[in-house]
Amino acid sequence: MTEMRCTEPGPSGSGGLSLPALLEAVAGAVPERTAVVAGERRISFAELDRRATRVARHLCAAGVRPGEHVAILAFNRAEWLESAFGAWRAGTVPINVNYRYVAAELRHVLADSDAVALIAERSLTGPVAGITADLPKLRHVVLLDDGSGAAPLAGVDYETALARAGAGSRGLPRTSGDDLYLLYTGGTTGYPKGVMWRQEDLFRVALERRRPGSPRAAGPGELGARAARARGRAMLVLGPLMHAAGQWNALAMLFSGQTVVLNTDRAFDPRRAVALADREGVQMVQCVGDAMARPFAQRLLAEPHRCAGLHVLSSGGTPLSPAVRELWRAWRPTAALNDSYGGSETGVCGASGAEGDTRRFTMGASVSVLDEALRPLPPGSEQIGRIARTGRIPLGYYNDPATTERTFPVDADGRRWVMSGDFGTVAEDGSVVLLGRGSAVINTGGEKVYPEEVESVLKSHPGISDTIVVPAPDERLGQRVTAVVSPAPGSSPTDEQLRDFCRTRLAGFKVPRRFHRVEEVKRTAVGKQDYRWAAAVVRDPASVAER
Repeated sequence: MTEMRCTEPGPSGSGGLSLPALLEAVAGAVPERTAVVAGERRISFAELDRRATRVARHLCAAGVRPGEHVAILAFNRAEWLESAFGAWRAGTVPINVNYRYVAAELRHVLADSDAVALIAERSLTGPVAGITADLPKLRHVVLLDDGSGAAPLAGVDYETALARAGAGSRGLPRTSGDDLYLLYTGGTTGYPKGVMWRQEDLFRVALERRRPGSPRAAGPGELGARAARARGRAMLVLGPLMHAAGQWNALAMLFSGQTVVLNTDRAFDPRRAVALADREGVQMVQCVGDAMARPFAQRLLAEPHRCAGLHVLSSGGTPLSPAVRELWRAWRPTAALNDSYGGSETGVCGASGAEGDTRRFTMGASVSVLDEALRPLPPGSEQIGRIARTGRIPLGYYNDPATTERTFPVDADGRRWVMSGDFGTVAEDGSVVLLGRGSAVINTGGEKVYPEEVESVLKSHPGISDTIVVPAPDERLGQRVTAVVSPAPGSSPTDEQLRDFCRTRLAGFKVPRRFHRVEEVKRTAVGKQDYRWAAAVVRDPASVAER
């Protein structure tokens, strides 16, 4: 391949609120502070910034031009963050790729994103090697060593590439807050879609952490000054960097001058996760709902001497159930349990610290619940509407104008919204009560039931460990509410006991007609409900071992 170098003028630090400029500012302010802990590696902010610059220089030398896309296929590791920042610093666009994808899904993401380069762990390149004929734009591969030996896909070794790239940002392209941030997000149906953000907008709505009432950072210099003043703290990021929750929490910590401790295990192991949090003295843990928070709390209760400094649990993607909150309170009554509401298309919209079994969130001023005409519903309205955000929102979906038009409508006043996909109501105090995804709504006898509302009630039952609620066919009602549940250890509530519990908290039509018991409720890689699996259980209970 003929080498070419980026020749656009200007240092990367001239990029205003671009993500690489923000990292550079923080690294300049706290160069020796630990930025990332990943396995045995401990990387300072200065080293993270230097290595990201070497990634950028390599991409430029390999002929990857500003604006082109670089896919990252890897488990949690320091090189994931180095590669992402390096791609942004080169003026290119990193693409997150789910390491659980099979060949067809990989083909879609790599082709749909127009990826010209791939940075991947050697052991994950097998499926890609079999589809390269379908990826004519992919012309450069960088391989991350993961101890697996030879890779099925040819490419340059990551450390060799960085060693040859040289240091310094001279000659790298000028970056800008207008540069693209592209996040591929999987939906409940169909192939993943790429959500396009301006980097400055994403920073403002998802990555900037500041004290209540304090002004927003005017630029990178001010962000660096804040990092220098900040007390050093650490967060254990349990979620994968390939998804928004893990990635955004990691970036927000870095831009605050704080330490990110990555869970580098290939599968979540609560015993090892607690040991890691204890060893690194973390003050915060990021998780995705009960699937991570419950076993983590149970491990803490079994080893109460661990994690003396841990006082904040942050969950996003799916709310914590009352039962799991009680576990954390039993371990440490003073712990702050923070649920955040948001998504790949909306950024972080609001937060909840509620202890009840309602899914109530305090939202920012740019978030509303809209009626059919895209008009915000007033507080106290009994009408169900669609949760949406305006203001700093994405540009749309990459390569998908039709879905962009549906998801980002414009109201009668010319105001552009992004629809979250969730439905809710507005309480008297202006908070939003989350009902659930419209795509998963159950229509039973003409009444609409939002599965997540029923799941929240069931998970508050002391005899239920986890649950997913899905529709089942019904000749009379069209669909009936059905729950797949995993009982808590030592518990075996009957169907009627569960129905009686639900009837005191839900309208009769929302109460599940049938319960399917399983050893463990299956969830996705980031802890969200796997509705497809649950629907299969309901269709063919014999295919899953029940108890």
